[in-house]
Amino acid sequence: MVTEETAFNDVLVIGAGVAGIEASLLLSRAGKKVHLVERGSYTGGSSILFEQVFPTLECSTCMLSPRQQELLQDGNIDLQTLSEVQELVTSPEGFTVKVAKRVRLIDEKACIGCGACFEPCPVSVPNEAEFGLTQRKAVYVPFAGALPNVPVIDLQNCLRSRGTDCQACKDACVFDAVVLDQKEEIKELKVRAIIIAIGSGIFDVGKISKYGYGKLKEVYHALEFERLFSSNGPTGGKIVMRNGQPPSSVALIHCVGREEKGYCSSVCCLYLLKFNHYLRSKLPGVEIHEYFTELNIPGRGNERFFLRMMEGGTELVRINDLQIKEEQGKLRVEFDGTNGKNGKQPVDMVVLAPAIEPREGAVKLAEIFDLRLDEKGFFSEGKDGPISTPRNDIYVIGTAQGPKDIGASVAEAYAAVAEILAKDSGGGS
Repeated sequence: MVTEETAFNDVLVIGAGVAGIEASLLLSRAGKKVHLVERGSYTGGSSILFEQVFPTLECSTCMLSPRQQELLQDGNIDLQTLSEVQELVTSPEGFTVKVAKRVRLIDEKACIGCGACFEPCPVSVPNEAEFGLTQRKAVYVPFAGALPNVPVIDLQNCLRSRGTDCQACKDACVFDAVVLDQKEEIKELKVRAIIIAIGSGIFDVGKISKYGYGKLKEVYHALEFERLFSSNGPTGGKIVMRNGQPPSSVALIHCVGREEKGYCSSVCCLYLLKFNHYLRSKLPGVEIHEYFTELNIPGRGNERFFLRMMEGGTELVRINDLQIKEEQGKLRVEFDGTNGKNGKQPVDMVVLAPAIEPREGAVKLAEIFDLRLDEKGFFSEGKDGPISTPRNDIYVIGTAQGPKDIGASVAEAYAAVAEILAKDSGGGS
């Protein structure tokens, strides 16, 4: 089904993470109609998976949930989840954009989020939103507190896609919210300006064998560890190993993938410092060892955060190289120190800090929008500054343009909105 929405004074925002949500709300408050397109089934991006954010250690969900609720209730914002841009046509009036919306197989208006459809589903698969730390059904909400609180049916794993006439989820729903014959929809939007806020991904740490990720069961990457600490995560906020026991010693490894990617991701040092706080707040007396090649702690506020986190007695070791091994069920960090001294440190758990890299799909979007990517694969900025692109009225904000923290991403959302509103008032170029 194809529907058309006409209004060349609307704005398209691509990506419902922190930056995209902030831009959408700001535009709406200024009286703009916003079409917010999100590829996933929920809003909040990667940040909604965190329990706290540095350097203030503010509760992430406390910060984001009110904005998510405001977003869902805002009549000026058309949130389109499970959706992707397919085509863009430029005209003197603005942009005509085709957006494909995949089927959720759930009526979002009829569903009340009760979860009655989960239990009868006979399928269980690893939950990718929890990085395989838990199982989920073929009909599921990625994690507790995901918004909108509406399930999605995973067609790849649903028994119906394998020829079985299963409708256990439909039979369990007393609100008739399960719509198994739902069809993909194509929307045609006419917009005045576009903001790209697709965020970023993380380097696949399994590509570097010396860290043992995927082979040594107590080696985790940073987002997995975030979920272990999160109160709505797979362990209810308990930092425990796969055997259910808390670790007594942990190694935090900086700069994983830095050499392979060829750049510093800038925020990894700070979130590993946050992990110091996570460990000490939940596991008093835990032994922490941090290994780094370079430290990046910019700004006075972050420096104070660094000094505060180091007060607990963390061992900070600068290295040339290291590898993780296992002997008799115990992990061991073998490192080559910059002072010429090699070492071997037994630990219970290892947490890796992967490099931040461009979001999957950035190349396709750049082709559709006729935009350049830089040598690292992030969107290139235009001649008018960080949020600009070589194309008028198309802006890029947040980590779609390169690694940065939440504060910088939000600041760029304000800047992009200011540019759009200034042009509308005749004050822009």
